Amino acid sequence: MKAILYTNNCPKCKILKKNLEQKNVEFEVCEDMTSIVAKGFRTVPMLEINGTVMDFNSAILWVQKEN
Repeated sequence: MKAILYTNNCPKCKILKKNLEQKNVEFEVCEDMTSIVAKGFRTVPMLEINGTVMDFNSAILWVQKEN
């Protein structure tokens, strides 16, 4: 599984990152705003799992269900 967390370290970003770490989900972190904007993301955090992109709420639900 390839997971990428797109973040600017806002409070929601930190919550999602903490949840991923607590569930031992391996992920990369992308903090490059140029890359984030180029992906078409208008908000962060965004979580990409194997090409599927989720916003904060969807990502939290995925973490809870996945592990």
